[in-house]
Amino acid sequence: MEYVEGHVVRDVESAERLLSESARARASESLAETLAAIHEVDLVSVGLNDLGRHEDYLARQLRRWYGQWEQQRTRDLSLIDDVHAVLIANLPAQQAATIVHGDYRLDNTMVDEDGNVCAVLDWEICTLGDPLADIAMLAVYWTGPTDTQSAWESGATTAAGFWDRNQLIERYAQSSGRDLGNFDLYMAFANWKLACILEGVYARYLGGALGERDTSELEPFKRQVDSAARAAADLLNVN
Repeated sequence: MEYVEGHVVRDVESAERLLSESARARASESLAETLAAIHEVDLVSVGLNDLGRHEDYLARQLRRWYGQWEQQRTRDLSLIDDVHAVLIANLPAQQAATIVHGDYRLDNTMVDEDGNVCAVLDWEICTLGDPLADIAMLAVYWTGPTDTQSAWESGATTAAGFWDRNQLIERYAQSSGRDLGNFDLYMAFANWKLACILEGVYARYLGGALGERDTSELEPFKRQVDSAARAAADLLNVN
């Protein structure tokens, strides 16, 4: 581990202050390329072959996060149950077992002034599993300047110069050479997972575990849960 000089871009204000438009475009490209490179790391040569189970990553994730939903949900939201059932019944075959960061997004990296990713942060939930789940989570957190649908409301990537979501996904596909033919299933999973995560945050705030907050201040969390669940359902044609 060593000191790295760079910027963490968390919101539109910091994106516009720290990066030119051309650097934002480069950051988009570099994020996709860096994730593809992470997924190409040889597990044996770096001593990570036993970091976690190689197989059934999505099934394990669905089991984990549905359990979290059952424990922490604050209301009935049938879309969560319906999407879970469809995903379980239509699990795609895992193409490979790679390092999976688990929370790869712009504000969990550092970029230099030209937009090149110079460090990837927050590895505490990394494991081995399906690489397409990683790019799907990045895509769910990503809202480009002209993207019309977003389950994640607080995005630096809406600033001019950043790529749109489809450009990001396409660059990852080009860099990795992976088949994204059934990527809608992964996007549905990622939206569904985000809904489960945010419901947990919402529940903890309601219970006072994260400090006292006015109920009206918590409405964005509830709205984002609903939005993410709806996005997952739409991708799977679930009513």
